[in-house]
Amino acid sequence: MPTIWPIALVICSNIVYQICAKSAPADMHPMASLTVTYLVGAVCSLLLYFMMERGGSILREYTKLNWAPLVLGLVIVGLEVGFLYAYRLGWEVSRASIVQSAFLSVALLFVGKLLYGEPLTLRKLLGVGICLAGLWVISG
Repeated sequence: MPTIWPIALVICSNIVYQICAKSAPADMHPMASLTVTYLVGAVCSLLLYFMMERGGSILREYTKLNWAPLVLGLVIVGLEVGFLYAYRLGWEVSRASIVQSAFLSVALLFVGKLLYGEPLTLRKLLGVGICLAGLWVISG
């Protein structure tokens, strides 16, 4: 079984993320809010880099860049903006997260198959059915 701490970190961070996104000041422009969010994230990432890589050269690391971190930056903004506006438009924190997670899970099964050759098993397809049934249950 894989080590669990990274997934636990994602779950805990996602809980706090949803609380923060739902609690963002309604009278503040979402893009202004995100500039603060990303400034804090950049400073935190830089500090963690230097704590973890004593004597490392971050400039040398930047020479290894490919398209992925750049596109990731763009899509993270899309995630943030999507949730901020979903909550401003009245989505409940419990429903917004469940709906996006269910659709994301289904989509990633096919992404995994097409891009990475991951197996698409009957068990996974049954999971898709359960996800869709769950969406139907919570949408009522």
